[in-house]
Amino acid sequence: MSTVSSPVREITVAHSPDSDDAFMFYGLATNKVRVPGLKFSHTLCDIETLNRQAQEGVYDVTAISFHAFPYIQENYSLMSCGGSVGDGYGPMLVSTRPFTPDEIKNKRIAVPGKLTTAYLALELFAPGIEVEVVPFDQIIPQILEGKHEAGLIIHEGQLTYDKSGLHRVVDLGKWWQKVTGLPLPLGGNAIRRSLGKETMTNVTQAIRESIQYAIDHREEALAYAMQFARDLDTQLADKFVGMYVNERTLDYGDDGREAVRRLLDMGHKAGIIPKKPHVEWV
Repeated sequence: MSTVSSPVREITVAHSPDSDDAFMFYGLATNKVRVPGLKFSHTLCDIETLNRQAQEGVYDVTAISFHAFPYIQENYSLMSCGGSVGDGYGPMLVSTRPFTPDEIKNKRIAVPGKLTTAYLALELFAPGIEVEVVPFDQIIPQILEGKHEAGLIIHEGQLTYDKSGLHRVVDLGKWWQKVTGLPLPLGGNAIRRSLGKETMTNVTQAIRESIQYAIDHREEALAYAMQFARDLDTQLADKFVGMYVNERTLDYGDDGREAVRRLLDMGHKAGIIPKKPHVEWV
């Protein structure tokens, strides 16, 4: 007797080629975590491109900067897992000279993209600051070449800038915590609403299992993530992954969710985000 197998639904997933994202998606990308009836295909792309593509609804699940969420909220919800949250740390303003936080506000800053949460935090810290968009991995090299006096660094640069002889002027995660008492939510995963409630829930659960799998099998997940760790040795990559993949990545927690709401509301009230943010979680 022949059994009719139910069709497999493909879910397109996009995230950035960073060691923390690679670590998070290790379980799914290597089929250690499987979901009956669902097949996941992965695309790796820098976060600013993903922010833009999310506005066109390119992927079912996509990593985004929280700053980008209000622009896609009609079509996407936020997953309650997969977030990168800085607890008293975050994007940093660095420069070749030890400027004071007030001096830096008068400099032209190289930033990794205007939809990044780092840029939103910078605008809240120094409204109207002059910026120039530079690919995130070119910011430190361009400061060292003298093209910019200062830059806003994200990703692994947060752990390697001092090796280049640069000075940290402001850690925006620290600044944000001082102002709000909350962690700084940087990036999360958004899921397309048109998948329907059941699939949205199943996919979110699968990603949470993938994160849990990586945390439980840290060594092998880290070995996999190392191929995406730009300029980091294993020890630094381990530290970086620990900063951005932890208990909060499994679930934001009440203060993490409150931080997302507060950040976007402050951005809206400051006139940086034109749309009133409406955050919904899966």
